[in-house]
Amino acid sequence: MVRNLLLTTALLLTASTAAPAQIPAQPPPVASPSIGIGAGSEQERAACHPDVVRLCKDLIKDDNNSDVFAILSCLQTNRNKLSKACGEVLVSHGQ
Repeated sequence: MVRNLLLTTALLLTASTAAPAQIPAQPPPVASPSIGIGAGSEQERAACHPDVVRLCKDLIKDDNNSDVFAILSCLQTNRNKLSKACGEVLVSHGQ
């Protein structure tokens, strides 16, 4: 009985030290999201600004804390009404 207990304990200790070695390495975290305040170049923001003001004006807040995901969704919903330049910006960012 004691022998079985010792063997079981030894097996568990061996397995518990080997288990972390079997976990695959995790990828590094993403440095910054591709969407957010300040995302995109100045030219890209300028290309979409008129469309945002025209199509999504109710989502723009005065304190510069607009919900960029809601604005992106609005632009995607109104894709057929976007200027060519803004449409190209969305496509270039995989949207």
